[in-house]
Amino acid sequence: MKFVATDIKGVDLIELEKHSDDRGFFARSFCKQELASNGHEFEIDQANLSFNHHAGTLRGMHYQAAPVGDPKVVRCISGAIFDVVIDLRPISPTYCKWVGAELSATNRNSLIIPAGCAHGFLTLEPDTEVLYLMGAPFVPDLASGVRWNDPAFGIEWPQKPSIINDRDANYPDYEPSK
Repeated sequence: MKFVATDIKGVDLIELEKHSDDRGFFARSFCKQELASNGHEFEIDQANLSFNHHAGTLRGMHYQAAPVGDPKVVRCISGAIFDVVIDLRPISPTYCKWVGAELSATNRNSLIIPAGCAHGFLTLEPDTEVLYLMGAPFVPDLASGVRWNDPAFGIEWPQKPSIINDRDANYPDYEPSK
């Protein structure tokens, strides 16, 4: 596993280190010890799948409030997504900044996302499936989100979404902490 830092501390792109031969390749896609040696303490609490029929489907921008949070490792296992993370940690030097990366079944990359960040994605292909390894249990009363096109963040999506649910489309404007 190769960890590539992004512009947000604690959000890393994880690239596979493939061992190839005539059969194909073998690669480690998750290793608690490698995560820890790269600054990520992570225990899997649950694994979730998101299947999306159509390209242009937007899911997000979701987060789970303290004290639980929702650290996660996200991988696209079929199709492709533009994956976005917003830093919502008021004490962070990158507070209200965002990063995006294309994750796909072809590049096999993943993102590790710490608690305190909002996460969402836009599907780039039909029949896209995304696997989430969650580092905390889901607590419905702590679930929240910010709007995908909120001017507080200025996310540059590769295209406008064609499918988005009402909840995600109607989050109120975000008011940054001072």
